Amino acid sequence: MTNSADRRVRASQKRQRLTSAAARVLHEQGVERTTLGDIAREADVPVGNVYYYFKTKDELVQAALSEHSAHLDELTGRLDQLADPRDRLRALIEAWVDQRDVAARYGCPTGTLAVELDKRADGTLDAEAGAVIRRLLDWAGRQFRELGLRDPDGLALTFISTYQGMSLLANALRDPDIMTREGTRLLRWLDSLRVPDGHL
Repeated sequence: MTNSADRRVRASQKRQRLTSAAARVLHEQGVERTTLGDIAREADVPVGNVYYYFKTKDELVQAALSEHSAHLDELTGRLDQLADPRDRLRALIEAWVDQRDVAARYGCPTGTLAVELDKRADGTLDAEAGAVIRRLLDWAGRQFRELGLRDPDGLALTFISTYQGMSLLANALRDPDIMTREGTRLLRWLDSLRVPDGHL
């Protein structure tokens, strides 16, 4: 590998480390409390180097949102390997419950970021956070549609709203068991949904 190719690879890896670190630190500390120095330390990158890749903290927030979007795509891509849409939705609930300790400490990564960004006056990054949540809603809607259920988009809204609510309450009350209990309730609700007679 040539020196310039080697430098490009290292630069790409450094940028990815900063992006991943931004997603973690912004989730844990929030946008307002996070400094570029915090992200640089988490990524093990000198603070001065951060500005080479990201000129502003907003660019890092945008990168963090891209990271959340990539994680969502990776997760739904794995779930899409399951043959039954109900199994896909079940597996998603189980993935949420598996993250109960993180949810209790910090809330939903995208949901908490969307709420925080909504309080800002500029109104651009909050729309991007909303777009990540919209992708999850659309994915869930497709699963309910595949199941042949009435009002698949409404069911997806109930499904994702329940997740956001249980994440919020687990975080507010610092109680991971909320995720477990509400996840079990959500699984029962999912299993109770049946295609109406004559609507196959």
